[in-house]
Amino acid sequence: MNGKRQVYIGTDSGATTSKTGGVWEDGTTISTKLLQKSTNSESGPAAVVEGWMEGINEYLNLNGLTWDQVAGVGVAMPGTFKRYGVMDRPANLPAIFEGWDVYTDYGNALSKRAGRAIPLAVGNDGNYGGVAEAQHARGNKKSSVVMLAPGSGLGCAFIDSRGLPLDGDTLAGMEAAHIPAPLHLLDTKAYPCGCGRAWGCTEVYTTISGLPYLLTEKLAKYPDHALAKSPLSAKEKALSLRGLAQKGDPLAVEIFDFQAKAMGLLVATLTMVLDAEFVVIGGGLMDPESTTEEFRARYLRVLRETMEPYLWPAQRGRINIVPAALGELSQAIGAALVALYQSRS
Repeated sequence: MNGKRQVYIGTDSGATTSKTGGVWEDGTTISTKLLQKSTNSESGPAAVVEGWMEGINEYLNLNGLTWDQVAGVGVAMPGTFKRYGVMDRPANLPAIFEGWDVYTDYGNALSKRAGRAIPLAVGNDGNYGGVAEAQHARGNKKSSVVMLAPGSGLGCAFIDSRGLPLDGDTLAGMEAAHIPAPLHLLDTKAYPCGCGRAWGCTEVYTTISGLPYLLTEKLAKYPDHALAKSPLSAKEKALSLRGLAQKGDPLAVEIFDFQAKAMGLLVATLTMVLDAEFVVIGGGLMDPESTTEEFRARYLRVLRETMEPYLWPAQRGRINIVPAALGELSQAIGAALVALYQSRS
């Protein structure tokens, strides 16, 4: 392309904001400066695509790049797909987005702007975030990577040695959040999950979604705790737990130890199935701005100690458990990397 370095651009389309990132042809990140704009989802798909294009234009200008250097683009979307590049019913977007052919609309806009066809990769935002975190975690190694990101729900991704995510035949691969937890080892009940299953989805025991259940269970042991007498709603009480844990509150610490144990059992299960060398833990619990170093270290220690006894002997001591490092950039960078990796296949 006129002797200039090729670049691959990634768009991370959230429900409210869209972010733009990029990588050089060798996979290194072009810039770590976060560029984000409103997704404008309330105005419909055409407005969203227009915003994505504006994001790329601004990103290229800010970094002294031109459209003739763009060799591929990736877009990370929330939710599931009916088929490749076509949205299913989105949880956090207006109903008009169901059935939207993202691949065709964005691909046409890119080709029109560049004056040529630009290869486009479309995938789940959690998977693409995993791609970027995997590259950061393993460096030059060809190891496979699992990423687990507890937040309001549990984001999950498996990244193979080529750097590509597991999508599955119906594009619903690696939905590990809804694997049933071994309740006999956790000594707890099968609480219902937002997905509709009542077999004890791991997500309920590792994320914000299940904190009201866990808090109610633990308050029986701490009847004099301030939250037992608080007028706050169950959700508000649950959301206060992370802050309390940073201060060493015994009830809150016990709940997050429980969540770390549940996560450790999930990691052991996934290691038995996928045999990944690296496990990246993301989400708010690993955020340095909202949790202390002591809290993060304790969570990862409990996770590791719970996981180890259930691994094959050859796996023990070999699995690297690391916190996520790229924050809000991960999904845009991951989308750019998938575009790059697909160009090599």
